[in-house]
Amino acid sequence: MPKMKTHRGAAKRFKKTGTGKIVRMHGFTSHILEKKSPKRKRNLRKAVVMNKSDVKRIKNLIAYL
Repeated sequence: MPKMKTHRGAAKRFKKTGTGKIVRMHGFTSHILEKKSPKRKRNLRKAVVMNKSDVKRIKNLIAYL
């Protein structure tokens, strides 16, 4: 059987930490920013660990990263 290919769209969006957790960036950061508070915008810049329910699916897409 051939090797599994990495899903390139997922590879650009998700990273694996050293302990194997999946990390993603927040959405809602590109426009309509005037109504969002500075605190909210600042917190949206930070990466966040993926929800446990989604991890299995994402790990399958980025198996070799």
